[in-house]
Amino acid sequence: MDYTFAQYQESANYLAGRLGNFVPDIVMVQGSGLGFLGDKVEDPIVVPYGDIPHFKVSTAPGHKGQLVCGTLAGKKVAVMQGRMHHYEGYSYEDVSYAVRVLRLLGCTKLVLTNAAGCVRKEWNVGDIMLITDHIKFFMESPLRGENLPQFGTRFPDMSHVYTPRFQEAARESARELDMTLREGVYCYFPGPQFETPAEVRAARVLGGDACGMSTAPEAIAAAHAGMEILGFSMLTNMCAGILDQPLSGEEVNETAEARKGPFSELVLRTLEKM
Repeated sequence: MDYTFAQYQESANYLAGRLGNFVPDIVMVQGSGLGFLGDKVEDPIVVPYGDIPHFKVSTAPGHKGQLVCGTLAGKKVAVMQGRMHHYEGYSYEDVSYAVRVLRLLGCTKLVLTNAAGCVRKEWNVGDIMLITDHIKFFMESPLRGENLPQFGTRFPDMSHVYTPRFQEAARESARELDMTLREGVYCYFPGPQFETPAEVRAARVLGGDACGMSTAPEAIAAAHAGMEILGFSMLTNMCAGILDQPLSGEEVNETAEARKGPFSELVLRTLEKM
């Protein structure tokens, strides 16, 4: 356990002071190259991560490292423009710290987005995947160590991490927009190296449809704290071994930029229904 409950509360109290009478209900965590939704927030209150006690700072490319609070699609949101990753040298509790703080601030819902590699050979780069479940075998849990009962029970159920009613809202939104929406299981790898072809084959055998280096730790912490969760993956590249070409971070950000219009439409339309 890296943090005491008093430290989480200190961070939440600081944010409450910065936000005044504004109390967000929905946390939105934006993945690599996907922080543009934070730029759409109305009447924004921007708080750099470095200003918040005990917060870590994003170092990954495409992550601004700031919290943007305001109104989006008619909802009161706290948009994380950038997240922390285990591969940056942070513990899993560091990675999920912000989610717990925002839960204390009053948020009851979490929207997770990420840029991910596509495992399914019949899908395409640029497709959007609704996350129905995840696989996280590697490394420890963000809940490792002494349990903080103020957040949840020692042994939380993970049967429905990703909230069924939010999944249906996403499906309905995709139908309204006449948009193809893939659905599948997100397979977590710690990174920062991309997965090997053998690891991708293993993910496929295990039932994974996309691979990435985020999302699962935050989802576990949020589920432990009783939050409802929605997750989307932007499939920014085919995983290793599918195409005869090397993978790069530049490709990830380029695809995210090229597909930000449809991605924004889907997320915002779904947000209206939450």
